[in-house]
Amino acid sequence: MKILVINGPNLNMLGRRNHKHYGSFTLDQINTKLEKLAKPRDVKLVFFQSNHEGQLIDFIQKESSASSGILINPGALTHYGYSLRDALEDTNLPIIEVHLSDISKREDFRKIDVIKKISLAVVIGQKENSYILGLKKLIIYIQESTLSEVRGRAKLTR
Repeated sequence: MKILVINGPNLNMLGRRNHKHYGSFTLDQINTKLEKLAKPRDVKLVFFQSNHEGQLIDFIQKESSASSGILINPGALTHYGYSLRDALEDTNLPIIEVHLSDISKREDFRKIDVIKKISLAVVIGQKENSYILGLKKLIIYIQESTLSEVRGRAKLTR
């Protein structure tokens, strides 16, 4: 199983940003925690971060056909990134959206989430643990979907 872990604008600055909202972990530290979770589950993670929406879209279009799911923190693109949303939706992959802070309790513009409706779940407000919880949910969903497909094919061959 291969999962894309995508981070949008300013997430490369984690560890130096407002600790109250974003915690003290760097993006590399979060990625290391995700790897520790994924490795024993035989899950390959492919990490990508960009401050540019077009680069995120190019990455998604290039990598999604050989992937099982997407874990994404779109950063500020959450609120207005319609082309990112379309690229994600076009993959037909399961998507879990994560945010370090609780965007529902912040400024009004942060309450707008254009990615939410195409995501299986949105995990917010848990700082770096939002990623851990989101990845766990995504792995379980993919495993259960795969198991259902196998069972369905077995029934057809009987």
